[in-house]
Amino acid sequence: MQNSDEFKEVDKFVADFEEVVKHPIKNGSSVYYTGVDLGTACVVVATLDENKRPVAGAYQYADVVRDGMVVDYIGAVNMIRGMKEKIETELDTELTFGAAAIPPGTDTLDGGAVKNVAESAGFTITNLQDEPTAANNLLNIKNGAVVDIGGGTTGISVIKDGEVIFTDDEPTGGTHFSLVLAGAMSSPEKKVSFEEAELYKRDSKNHEEIFPIVRPVVQKVASIVSRMVQGYDVDELVLVGGSCCLTGIEREIEDATGITTHKPKNPLFITPLGIALSCTDTPKF
Repeated sequence: MQNSDEFKEVDKFVADFEEVVKHPIKNGSSVYYTGVDLGTACVVVATLDENKRPVAGAYQYADVVRDGMVVDYIGAVNMIRGMKEKIETELDTELTFGAAAIPPGTDTLDGGAVKNVAESAGFTITNLQDEPTAANNLLNIKNGAVVDIGGGTTGISVIKDGEVIFTDDEPTGGTHFSLVLAGAMSSPEKKVSFEEAELYKRDSKNHEEIFPIVRPVVQKVASIVSRMVQGYDVDELVLVGGSCCLTGIEREIEDATGITTHKPKNPLFITPLGIALSCTDTPKF
């Protein structure tokens, strides 16, 4: 079972990535591996060097994906291409190889679209995994479940002896937090928009105030997780995804599911970095 001490290396890896987003490392690597995370609320591009260490990255809040489905293809391509070109300028190189990820169970519905977006932006895609499985490339959980709470959906990978034995995904995520928050904050005199609620939610200073408002949605997420792990011997949950940045969400889910629950310091970047770690220099498609 993981404990907080065992996340030290994961947290260090994420902290290194946060630093190179601001200050890229131009080290003349012989090859670069890039992860493309086309999220509902945030699009992240993470680049690693030949030693699979972070050297550059970029991210942008966006609305090009909804509930795991690409709804603005051209906008998504342009956004990824822009971040790719920015990193290429910073590293003075051309980024060729990339990997991507999709919500579990959507490969027949939209996996092709995610792959096509990344390829249209200029990457040769060498791997395509489901999001919580990709996150575990960094977490390295041997037994338990990785729960990816994104903007639109909650996905899960159940892992036994280091192997993924079950995946699932269901709508409900950070978008629903913001919808509930916008409604609660609105009054007859002033309507609070979804965008305003989303920005308010992202500021950790507001989390103590808003948690009681969004608690019913967190509890719904917990009930989804409980249903997904039913029949599996899961004694640990690890939370990833931008919506898990909500302070205290891990305690609420642990209380509701009865399963020990952890989250890294910054769950937003776990999945994109896990995607980058899955990237190779050998095209498989």
